[in-house]
Amino acid sequence: MNVLLSIKPKYVESIMNGEKRYEFRKSIFRREGIDRVYIYSTSPIKKVVGAFIIGDIIEGHPNQLWEECGEYSGLTEIKFFRYFNGYKKGFAIELKRIEKFNNPIDPRDTFPNFAPPQSFYYVDRPLVPGGTENE
Repeated sequence: MNVLLSIKPKYVESIMNGEKRYEFRKSIFRREGIDRVYIYSTSPIKKVVGAFIIGDIIEGHPNQLWEECGEYSGLTEIKFFRYFNGYKKGFAIELKRIEKFNNPIDPRDTFPNFAPPQSFYYVDRPLVPGGTENE
């Protein structure tokens, strides 16, 4: 089982250039055994542009997350705390083995009724036949 995350294009760029090494979420996946994450770049791109392997997932108060991961957040401190405003707990997903796809994938080709997820979307099969995105 894999997951597709919606991420704004400016943060996707930060992921691809190595500046952003953690993805922050207010909630996390409930299913076990998820290790590969597809990156869906939101409007105006609207394509799956890459993937990464999940490293550690840190759960904690936003202050703790910022202290541990803020340097590699790809965010300003103001934007980080604005995102977690009112939350006592959050998650930092460590991004490992980031892969940029040579040919971004339109998820509508695999999922005809695809709607971009607000947070994440479970994916139970590769997004292209054979599971090799860069052929």
